[in-house]
Amino acid sequence: MELTTIWFCLIAVLWIGYFVLEGFDFGVGMLLPVLARDDRERRVMINTIGPVWDGNEVWLLTAGGATFAAFPEWYATLFSGFYVPLFLILIALIVRGVAFEYRHQRPSVTWAGWWDRAVIFGSYVPAFLWGVAFANIVRGVPIDADFEFTGTVLTLLNPYGLLGGLVTLSLFVTHGALFIALKTDGEIRGRARALALRVGVVAAVLAVVFLAWTQGLTGNLGTAVIFVVAALALVGGLAAAYVGREGFAFAGTFLAIGLAVAGLFVGLFPDVMPSSTDVANSLTTTNAAATPYTLKLMTIVAAVFTPIVVGYQAWTYWIFRKRISIHHIPAAH
Repeated sequence: MELTTIWFCLIAVLWIGYFVLEGFDFGVGMLLPVLARDDRERRVMINTIGPVWDGNEVWLLTAGGATFAAFPEWYATLFSGFYVPLFLILIALIVRGVAFEYRHQRPSVTWAGWWDRAVIFGSYVPAFLWGVAFANIVRGVPIDADFEFTGTVLTLLNPYGLLGGLVTLSLFVTHGALFIALKTDGEIRGRARALALRVGVVAAVLAVVFLAWTQGLTGNLGTAVIFVVAALALVGGLAAAYVGREGFAFAGTFLAIGLAVAGLFVGLFPDVMPSSTDVANSLTTTNAAATPYTLKLMTIVAAVFTPIVVGYQAWTYWIFRKRISIHHIPAAH
């Protein structure tokens, strides 16, 4: 297998990891004003992702860095053409990260309330815009012979792109609700499971429409199989939630999101950014790649450090695996 193909697959794995992990903590942030009845319940929700949210973002940083190093033409076209949505995502992630750190610094309801709004904003914006961005990458955008994006922000706000945003938003809410049900106990656990079922039905309908549309645009036999299995995983996860099996339910949405993203990359290959202007202008794993020496050096580094990072993150999840409830949160003075 060529190194360009290997790095395309590695970048796909990084994005899959990012969406299945950051997806549930986006969902927790979006559900903060919906599931929590008071400040202690909001603190319970935030504490479910407190030890892991920053580790989840490492997948995004690594995916961006790997794209820059392995496929510099792809990185340049993507980040210049999608500048506005990616800038908004960056601002939202910064605001969200600051909110987690500053919320508990003062014993003031007003202070905590403003930072809660920052968490909500910082969760909704990326959850929607990541779907818009990836849908447009798969669909193709106007790229000229110099591999430069020739569209505008409005070019990205097409029906397929907006549907992609709604799919990621609804899936992340469902994923987050099931994570809360898995990680909490008491009343909030029951409310989270009930909400996951209601939102999950909407997410399933939107996802089926989006995946069928994607299959018509770029699909093949491989993507068809992957998309069907993803849909079955989502339905199975909702069925498990209905009977109160939160672990299996969360595994279902985890697999559904991961498989859906994998299917998008399978349909995209060997392109990394198709051109809707002229297929000859499309960026591929060949014309967008770095030098063979760079890819070889990156492969050695990745082989050494990737298992260490994955092992550390898995250890973190294991250490903080127990449920959290109101009685673990001291009353505010």
